Amino acid sequence: MPIFAMRTVFAAVCCLCISSAQAGLFEDDEARRAILDLRQKVDQMQQQSAEQLRVYKNESALSTEQLNAQSEQLKAQSEQLNAQLNQLRRSVLELSNMIESLRSELASSFGKNEQLARDLADAQRLQKDIVQGTEDRLKRLEPSKVSVDGLEFMAAPAEIREYDSALATMRKGDFAQALPAFSNFVRRYPSSGYQPSALFWLGNLHYAQRNYKEALSQYMALVNSAPAHLRAPEALLSIANCQLELKDLKASRKTLEELVKGYAESEAASLAKARLAKLK
Repeated sequence: MPIFAMRTVFAAVCCLCISSAQAGLFEDDEARRAILDLRQKVDQMQQQSAEQLRVYKNESALSTEQLNAQSEQLKAQSEQLNAQLNQLRRSVLELSNMIESLRSELASSFGKNEQLARDLADAQRLQKDIVQGTEDRLKRLEPSKVSVDGLEFMAAPAEIREYDSALATMRKGDFAQALPAFSNFVRRYPSSGYQPSALFWLGNLHYAQRNYKEALSQYMALVNSAPAHLRAPEALLSIANCQLELKDLKASRKTLEELVKGYAESEAASLAKARLAKLK
């Protein structure tokens, strides 16, 4: 019973006792009415107390149900949060594993990139060496400008080497080796800018060996192919000498006249004039 109801009943009993003490002062009817009234009040107070107790119980029951419902809701939320937390932990673990894997792949990629960079540098150096070697070989094969007997022209490295070698051999006095060297050169390089000079030296070599007909042939080839060449006047003078050695005085005189007429300013023309004077 609630404390308030107990206090009410206690007050009612006190009143009843007081009333009983004073009962002698009233008549029996009044006393009965007072008792009835008191009982009625007590009944009302008991009913009120019972109603209050029922309401309190209902409120308590309702509060318990709400608490249970809230507890169940909190439990469900807790379970949901735990599930989400577990899922988050798994995701974090997977992410950590993925990061570790990416780090490993990145380190491997860095290693591969460094190796590729070294390989590329090696390949570039090799390519540079190959290009340089190729350029050097091409330079050895590419024609270059030369100047011989007042004539400038382009000559291949092989031409230059062979001509210079034959000329050096002749200047050493080794005519036996120089003659075939110049003969091979004339045959191998018929369009070379060295050709007139090579014919001239080849004619001189044959003349030195008293092979006048062959010398005459080489000199004639020079004059016919390159009449403006620096060696042409000397070649004509040598032709006249060959003809004279071959006892063809008439042809020798004619050649000397052509020399004087065609190359009047040359030193060979002055020599030709002197020899014509002797031949008359």
